[in-house]
Amino acid sequence: VIVLIVLTLGLLMTGCSSGTNQQPVIGKPAPNFKLQSLDGQSISLSDFRGKPVLINFWATWCNPCRSEMPYLQQIYEEWHGKGMVVLTINIGESSSQIKEFMQSQGLSLLVLLDKEGSVAQKYNILGIPTTFFLDKGGIIQDKIVGAFQNKAQIEKRLDKILP
Repeated sequence: VIVLIVLTLGLLMTGCSSGTNQQPVIGKPAPNFKLQSLDGQSISLSDFRGKPVLINFWATWCNPCRSEMPYLQQIYEEWHGKGMVVLTINIGESSSQIKEFMQSQGLSLLVLLDKEGSVAQKYNILGIPTTFFLDKGGIIQDKIVGAFQNKAQIEKRLDKILP
């Protein structure tokens, strides 16, 4: 019975995937994307080639996402001047909701709007928060699903992408 279930699941999963969909894999280049920022600028991941990048997928209704935002803000403040990029990608919420949240929390992180969830789908986001760590060549060095409990947990991962 177990073998039958495993085979059935295997067939279902391969039947639902398309061979052209580029999934993010550690050790491989991160899929490029282009999104609008909260202030209306068009921003592509490729704009940051040559810099280490932290990408965090989140939403304001997600309590674990909310709890880790101050730590992401601290990382941004400490490392932004040294060339590291922190991108937060909000999934499916309105600009006004996000602006209100950012102001109420005193956050100045760069927020990109994934209104349709297309980038989240491209990155195979199954739960939020999810964070990717890219080196300066755009190669994914690490991926974490779940919230960081403190700044030190993020800094430990930065060792993989910072020179």
